[in-house]
Amino acid sequence: MAYEDSWAYPNYVGELFQIGQKKTPFLNMIGGLSNGGQISESFEFPMIQSWALDAGAQPAITEAASVTGQTETAYARAQTKNTVQIFQEAINISYKKQSTMGNLSGLNLAGGTNPVATEKDFQIMAHLKQIAKDVDYTFLNGVQQFSTGAAVAAKTGGIASLVPAANTVAAGAAAITKTMIDTVLRKMADNGAAFNTPVILCSMFQKQSISTLYAVAPTDRNIGGVNITMLETDATELGIVWCPQILASSLVIADIAYCSPVFCPVPGKGVLFYEDKPKVGASEGGQIYGQIGLNVGDVNNHGLISGLTTS
Repeated sequence: MAYEDSWAYPNYVGELFQIGQKKTPFLNMIGGLSNGGQISESFEFPMIQSWALDAGAQPAITEAASVTGQTETAYARAQTKNTVQIFQEAINISYKKQSTMGNLSGLNLAGGTNPVATEKDFQIMAHLKQIAKDVDYTFLNGVQQFSTGAAVAAKTGGIASLVPAANTVAAGAAAITKTMIDTVLRKMADNGAAFNTPVILCSMFQKQSISTLYAVAPTDRNIGGVNITMLETDATELGIVWCPQILASSLVIADIAYCSPVFCPVPGKGVLFYEDKPKVGASEGGQIYGQIGLNVGDVNNHGLISGLTTS
């Protein structure tokens, strides 16, 4: 069992600063991990119950046919569903590590102190941030898998994988073009997209490519560069959101109005919680646990451009 000791995890003086990518914009936009969301009493949950009209046609009903009546028809319904999945992080800190917060390694300046007052609180905070990052990544890129037994992990489908083929444009390793964006929006419109609050979710490479693609000359000749944050299209206005964790080769058009996290709470504990584990030896451990999934509503409200070049 791994644990945090006083030798492998030393204390330092200096401002506490988190390095690496930590932004979770998609998760934040749809409510985060502590701002409501939907509650499900089972791992699998329905997103929508869908049905469709037939293609429009002009009836040709004679007077005689109207007297005898028409052949009966019916409209079938189907259910689209997703699943929550387990997110879990564990910590284990030796008693010695907890009691030596005043021991400082590295360069120490006069009057310097350890900015971490309580190792346990710091580790809980850090692991919660890791879970938020994992949830954001999963909501963007996760591939759906329903559990069929205790040894089969449930995996929530991310928005990119839930977009139907009818709303997808394959770029074929080409650079993003206006034609690709127009095509995916046209497909979405043809399939009934509501275009309520759609945004483009993309990597920094694709964000820069869009700015280059739609760049216009600045009004002030003393200022160079462009930062396109909104597109006006025939279908709708599109905000553009840089999502560091989305696959660099993908561009997702997501209607945020229909996306939300789904939580399957543990009775008496909640939806995302920390609990101590039974002590074994001279250490203190615990776990952070949650069962979380993504609801995107009607998948036809979203679009995808896949296989874009990333260089």
